[in-house]
Amino acid sequence: MRKFGLIGYPLSHSFSKKYFTDKFLQEGIENSVYDLYPLKSIGELDQLIQDNPELVGLNVTIPYKEAVFPYLDEIDPHAQKIGAVNTIKIVDKKRIGYNSDYYGFQDSLTKFFGANPTPEKALILGTGGASKAVKVVLEDLGIDYQLVSRKSHPDCLTYTALVESPELISEAHLIVNTTPLGMSPNIDELPEIAYDRLTENHFLYDLVYNPLKTAFMQKGIEAKCWVKNGLEMLHGQAEKSWELWNK
Repeated sequence: MRKFGLIGYPLSHSFSKKYFTDKFLQEGIENSVYDLYPLKSIGELDQLIQDNPELVGLNVTIPYKEAVFPYLDEIDPHAQKIGAVNTIKIVDKKRIGYNSDYYGFQDSLTKFFGANPTPEKALILGTGGASKAVKVVLEDLGIDYQLVSRKSHPDCLTYTALVESPELISEAHLIVNTTPLGMSPNIDELPEIAYDRLTENHFLYDLVYNPLKTAFMQKGIEAKCWVKNGLEMLHGQAEKSWELWNK
C-alpha cells in the first residue's frame, strides 16, 4: 500500500483527502490511500514518517510550508527560490521538498485573466508560506507587486498604511489574498482594505477555497470585480504533486 497525505494544523478545512480519494477511484489507481495528518508541531513529522513506512508523498499546508525546511534532506532549486515547500517526496527514507503551488497558481491566474490585459500592479495580502509562490509567479509574469502584512516589515505595507492610502487599491488591479482570513469556520473574516476603491477593472483572487465564495470575494462581487477562489489552484497543485511523487 502506497500512502500519501497532508500535514498542517488544523486540517478541518482541507479538500485534499476527498480530491485524491476520488482521483484514485476514478482513475483506477490501486493500493494507494491519502490521509490527513494534523501535526500540532512540525517536530512531529519525524515520528509520523517513522510510524508510517509506507508513506511516499506528503503535501504541506499552513503553517508549515517554511518550517518544514530543516526536516528535509534535499530541496528542489525552484522551491528553494520560492522559499516554501508544499510537497514532499519520500524515496528510500530520503525527503525531497518541492513547491507545486507555483504551477497551480500560475495556470489558474493566467486563465483568470483570460483575454483581459495582464494587470501591471498587484497587492499580495499576507506574507506567510502561501504568499511565497504567488510572489515568484507575479515576478515571472512581469507584474509589479507590493506585500501587505499586519506587522511592519521592510518592503512591506501594513493594512493601516493601506487604509490611510486608499489610492494604492485604485492602482493595483490585482489583489491576491494569501491569508487564511475568511476560511471556514471563520467565514465572516476578511482583510481590512478600502473595498470602496474597487472597480470593475479589479481582479480579486482568494487562495481560500472553503467556503467557495468568501467574504473577500463577496466585496469584489458587490463592486463588479472579477473574482476567483483557490479551488482551481488546489486542483492544479494537487496534480503537480501527483506528477512529482510518481516521476
